[in-house]
Amino acid sequence: MREITKEMIDHYKIMKLGFDFMGYPVTKKSLLSFHHLIVAHRYCKERGLGEGYLWWNGAILNQNTSHEYLHLIESKDLDIFMAITSEMIDENIKGYLDMNNLKRILDILHSFEREHCSDKSKKGNYLIKEEYLYRPVMEEPMRLSRRKK
Repeated sequence: MREITKEMIDHYKIMKLGFDFMGYPVTKKSLLSFHHLIVAHRYCKERGLGEGYLWWNGAILNQNTSHEYLHLIESKDLDIFMAITSEMIDENIKGYLDMNNLKRILDILHSFEREHCSDKSKKGNYLIKEEYLYRPVMEEPMRLSRRKK
């Protein structure tokens, strides 16, 4: 794990709080990852930021849930992705995980889930995995109505 990731985990008290920048549960430090917020990892070198692992450019997410899900959202709906990113940038600027930002993220996620609950992969699997819907910090697990499109 990168030093910046460890420092951010400690500063934001992620393990003590038990949730990440999107409100997803955290059980193991080893499952946390750095998410590039402002300048995507793929553009950092060309913009003179090295690998881009900089405090102002990062959020700490659970790799297997929120991080994976956020990149799925990015591929399906850039506006939703940017809205969530904006909330996490705000948390980073504040220096703490704010329940108001987390509630807005939850509302944004609900919007995405209503729109894409029936979307499937080429293999026929739902794109929105059950584990993406488990956010006990904010709510009971969301029950999606998987209607046919």
